[in-house]
Amino acid sequence: MPKHTVAVLGAGKIGELVVAGLLRSGRPAENLLVTARRPERGAELTERYGVPVVDNATAVERAGVLAIAVKPQDAAALLDEIGGRISADTLVVSLCAGLPTGFFASRLAEGTPVIRVMTNTPATVDQGMTAISAGPHATDDHLSIAEEMFKPLGSTVRVPEYQQDAVTALSGSGPAYFYLMVEALIDAGVQLGLPRTVAHELVVQTAVGSAMMLRDSGEHPVKLREAVTSPAGTTAAALRELERHGVRSALLTAAEAARDRARQIAEAAG
Repeated sequence: MPKHTVAVLGAGKIGELVVAGLLRSGRPAENLLVTARRPERGAELTERYGVPVVDNATAVERAGVLAIAVKPQDAAALLDEIGGRISADTLVVSLCAGLPTGFFASRLAEGTPVIRVMTNTPATVDQGMTAISAGPHATDDHLSIAEEMFKPLGSTVRVPEYQQDAVTALSGSGPAYFYLMVEALIDAGVQLGLPRTVAHELVVQTAVGSAMMLRDSGEHPVKLREAVTSPAGTTAAALRELERHGVRSALLTAAEAARDRARQIAEAAG
């Protein structure tokens, strides 16, 4: 990745993930800038990572790449403050869930390249999934810069922007679905008579191992499921109950709800 100065505007949880990932990739702390609404948060980031904390105007003046990681509802006010200062040769990378690149383009100088990014919290342990989409003025070179930014956080994939709401529903919100299922299985283990610590270890390692088999074997999940399911066995009995209670349908409905909420955020933002 070219040694552009990168400014992360709004260093909350996702912004901090980007900062930490860039540092792990070998970028010097002095080539990074961070903005934070609260001074104590800025001081915390400087102490933890050694990165300079500046105001928004200074970040725009000094950075060639602006990673905007504020909450979606705060993006309009931020762009009202700094949009007129951003030159058309600055790359704007949006991590604002639900907001299309057009939201930014309409508030920036004509021709400013914008890239929309959706990552997720497993990036904290370098196992994130990041989807990247180009706005109308972003080139392959711009996409490559964004990919290099997020490569230390896990895997990246390019998708057309119209698929980003679906990405949000699957991988953006997806960790929460898995945590809920893990939580439920641990509770089930306790009800079945296991100590909670043992149930936790059994379920978490089963989840990790199953995910690695899905990733590394190349097998379709149906084949992997069938390999565990003996005719008239314990797994078959459990799966029958999951289907009877509509787990598959519930996951589909949940993903649709997340997608629809992403669209509502975009509409509310204007």
